[in-house]
Amino acid sequence: MSNTTATSPRRVERMGRLAAIGLLAGLAVAPGHASASPQEPKAMQPTTAQTSETLSPRQQAIVPIAAFAAAGDIARLGPALNQGLDAGLTVGDAREVLVQVYAYAGFPRSLNALGELLKVLEARRQRGLQDAPGSAPSRPIPQGDALLAAGTANQTRLVGAPVKGPLFDFAPAIDQYLKTHLFGDIFERDNLDWQSREIATVGMLSALAGAESQLQSHMGISMNVGLTPGQLRQLAQVLADRVDGAHAARADGALVRALAARGGK
Repeated sequence: MSNTTATSPRRVERMGRLAAIGLLAGLAVAPGHASASPQEPKAMQPTTAQTSETLSPRQQAIVPIAAFAAAGDIARLGPALNQGLDAGLTVGDAREVLVQVYAYAGFPRSLNALGELLKVLEARRQRGLQDAPGSAPSRPIPQGDALLAAGTANQTRLVGAPVKGPLFDFAPAIDQYLKTHLFGDIFERDNLDWQSREIATVGMLSALAGAESQLQSHMGISMNVGLTPGQLRQLAQVLADRVDGAHAARADGALVRALAARGGK
């Protein structure tokens, strides 16, 4: 489906810079998972895509964009962005994915990827293509204590249980950054649904050697927000077909371990 017209995320051995907060999102994750409830945000409610064992073309398009951006592969990111826009991503969808990259791969790669998106959009305009702009968040992001409460609630819903452990007792600042920023500032932005954010996160972490623990945790989170094992296997196949075999192998291995931790469900 096109939206153009001819005229349109256990332990780590070390923590680096603040951008590593995204990589810590999978630590101390309980193996259980939460089911949807009426109190959960709209982004966690079942959708048509959740009843399928396949990803939509739009969902598939997120995978290489996220992986190339996290890996810093700008030369291949440009074509992936073009393909994603052609597959139904709005400008806002692509921009949100590339902003989220910074929580997992750092500000430099996020900024470079956003710069590439600007170039791609300008080139498309010059070709007479007008891409759908997408939407802004529908509500203001909370501030102060309200942001901490919202982020903590989002993290618990996504993981399926409160996240705690020795690492966060040792470094309480990283716990606060995760809750207030990653799961607060970012996941409170409802202009990109949680399934899409998790597809992007899995794509990013698959591109980062050494992040296997976090990748496994986000496979579990992906299932908690309604993505099926079949859809996640297809995600790994998209990595194999469009990105890199090593990235796909990481994703496959992480999914196998996540399913084993859930009793094969």
